[in-house]
Amino acid sequence: METLLDSPTSKRHFGPVQVGTADPKVGLPIARRVPASPGARLVAGRYRLRALLGRGGMGRVWLAEDELLHRPVALKQDIMSDPTSDGWYRTAPGRLLIEACAAATVNHKGVVTIYDVVTDNNRTWIVMEPLSGRTLAESITMEGSLSIARVTHIGLSLLDVLMATHRVGILHCDVKPANVHLCEDGRVVLTDFGIACSMDEASDGTQMLAGSPLYTAPERLRGGNPEPACDMFALGATLFAAVEGKPPFSGRSLFNTVIAVVEGEPAPCPHAGPLRPVIEGLLAKNPADRLTGEQARTALVDIQHELRPGDVTEVMEGGVNA
Repeated sequence: METLLDSPTSKRHFGPVQVGTADPKVGLPIARRVPASPGARLVAGRYRLRALLGRGGMGRVWLAEDELLHRPVALKQDIMSDPTSDGWYRTAPGRLLIEACAAATVNHKGVVTIYDVVTDNNRTWIVMEPLSGRTLAESITMEGSLSIARVTHIGLSLLDVLMATHRVGILHCDVKPANVHLCEDGRVVLTDFGIACSMDEASDGTQMLAGSPLYTAPERLRGGNPEPACDMFALGATLFAAVEGKPPFSGRSLFNTVIAVVEGEPAPCPHAGPLRPVIEGLLAKNPADRLTGEQARTALVDIQHELRPGDVTEVMEGGVNA
């Protein structure tokens, strides 16, 4: 067993890794009531796997029990091997380590807490806090359009974490409903830093274009380098989806979707109410015309002040059930 957080690999630029979304019931309650099977795998001599929460092309997320500290944890596992090979940092294990370093760099309650990175049988695992609740994508699927009060709260929470991320020189590059976790206590967590990049290295032109085109800024789809304004566009598309129940752009194919984002206008947003100017400002095609984080935050705070006190209290106390 080897700890990897101090590896030289962690100094490299952040690259992509795709992992499926977590089960809506992941968290402390499920860890207490789901016993490990007798033959459950023990990772790194310490973490007993309990349940598979999500999977993707390069990784899986598990709920596990830390048998040393007797607490539930979430383990993100790469499904590619050989950390001794040349160019390992460009493969899934290396990207998984870099993802952990990116998330660990941002000290904010809106980012999932990274406990450690370990190897077991030449596979890399991120050990992190388990989250209660469900993703914004799951909430949209289950409920459709969310209320103005809830979307305003989500928007302010995401702006807070994005601005904190940008202050330490990191761009998330994959803001979308599936990567926004709504916890039961009202906490909003931005997850999956798998394709995050540092601002210093974003200008070298080598970053791989990844993520969902539906939530990718048009300048990125044209081949431009990521900038903070790209995260603001993705935030606008995410808030649009939350308040309208669908993304602002659509297409019958990947090509048509890209064309729609780059050249088309977003769909009408009849349910957005006072959020409409904010969303439209974040979705401006030209990054120079797009709302900055501070401008968007000021506008959302003004909207929140106009809401009925009961609406705000319900959102803050109700979490995903508000």
